[in-house]
Amino acid sequence: MSDDAEHEKNPWKRRFLILFIVTIGIPAFIGQMLLNRFGGDVAVDYASPAEHFKYGSTGGEHEMGFPYWIWRAMPELCPQYLPGKGYQSLGMVYEKNHDGSERDVPVGTSKRRFQGIDRVFVNCAACHVSTVRTVADQPPTIVLGMPAATFNMMGFEEFFFRCAADPKFSKEYILPEIQRQGGQLDLLDRYLVYPVAIAIMRDRVLALAGRFNWVFKQQDWGPGRVDTFNSAKVIFNFPMAHLDPKEFDAPADFPSIWRQRQRKEPHEMQLHWDGNNTTVEERNKSAAFGTGTTPPTIDIVRIARVEQWIMDATPPAFSGFFPIDAKLAARGAPIYKQYCAACHGASGSDFSGEYVGQVVPIAKIGTDRRRLDSYSYTLAVNQATLYAGYPWRFTHFQKTHGYANMPLDGLWLRAPYLHNGSVPNLRDLLEPAAKRPKAFFRGNDVYDPIMVGFVSTMPEVNGRKFFRLDTTKPGNDNSGHEGKAYGTELSVAEKIALVEFLKTF
Repeated sequence: MSDDAEHEKNPWKRRFLILFIVTIGIPAFIGQMLLNRFGGDVAVDYASPAEHFKYGSTGGEHEMGFPYWIWRAMPELCPQYLPGKGYQSLGMVYEKNHDGSERDVPVGTSKRRFQGIDRVFVNCAACHVSTVRTVADQPPTIVLGMPAATFNMMGFEEFFFRCAADPKFSKEYILPEIQRQGGQLDLLDRYLVYPVAIAIMRDRVLALAGRFNWVFKQQDWGPGRVDTFNSAKVIFNFPMAHLDPKEFDAPADFPSIWRQRQRKEPHEMQLHWDGNNTTVEERNKSAAFGTGTTPPTIDIVRIARVEQWIMDATPPAFSGFFPIDAKLAARGAPIYKQYCAACHGASGSDFSGEYVGQVVPIAKIGTDRRRLDSYSYTLAVNQATLYAGYPWRFTHFQKTHGYANMPLDGLWLRAPYLHNGSVPNLRDLLEPAAKRPKAFFRGNDVYDPIMVGFVSTMPEVNGRKFFRLDTTKPGNDNSGHEGKAYGTELSVAEKIALVEFLKTF
């Protein structure tokens, strides 16, 4: 029997086949195609622990991620809101690929393919990687784990808020800029995905700008600093316009993050500048909120990789960049032991000391109290509700009444000094507050090996302007940590010897 005769005899088979294809086959194909395109959630991973620290995800791209090509386009569309060219002008660090070309994103940013679009956002390294130059005209050395002394976080936030409100933040301007930069968007991306992403991103950033409006009513933080816990209050919907004024203007330096194992073992030290937590893991997850994570979106597995790496990461030695006078340092060793070791450890790698990691009351230490007051009892109570229902719920945050004694590993790279970065170098820290600089410039990565700190007397170099920190402004007070117990009454010769010894940390 012929095929035609068979079809005529069983017309229902043909109709059923057509009906199946139209009602099930084609929708299933389209659904699978859309699922493949928009259903993935894949972060870029790195085999090297150090590379993962620099570029690995914490999960922040889910809620806060910028579509990759919008991230690339914004500095070109809104250059008037940057102090110079590109994200580099905000102090973000770029490095070279193996072929000598510059990487497309800076250190401290991560990529994730989520809901059909590549997204970029900051990670831990944004605040804990910086550069050092021995002289201004030499290329910088990138140092992992040191405070991000050049990164201007307030400027970073302000740039995105202002650019999102600009008329050029629209598909009519962004899509041509993406094309100019070589972004080969397919038809779906060009006419659907990116136009929708631009509209959503604009609305989200402007809504966030409204919640963070209080930031720009403060004194400028400048590079290397952040008002940590006032930002956290936004998460809990604190009435920022009605908080106690003493809680505002509380900038603090980004900390170094080396040798975390020694801060945990054999006993857990009090962490953060004010010692408000004693658990490294909770401190890390709390810090992850600054990279855009939320309880449902935090990437626990990838954060664990960062945690594992920083446990035993160590700072580079001063002697690898500059010489140390061994005889002079030897004369400084007993001075350090007498005045400093009990609070800061026997050496840069030996954290033993009676008071290391313990909080000193503010009345005794006498440093600027704004950072201490910004972390309120009410905030501590609210933090205990984070991760409710998760095994890693916060249980160790507490209100304290002073600042914690920190170990001094990698001390030379942690300038400027005091918790608010109000003293430019170690030599000035050993002077009474009245003799410390009333103002200096932050953001330079050229190092002064004599004073032990970054060059702070120059307002600009090669057209790059630095931030002038005025110690008379709220939150910038440079007093405290002075008197006989803190070495400010030592002779000039003793201070020089002590500083030389501190170069060995």
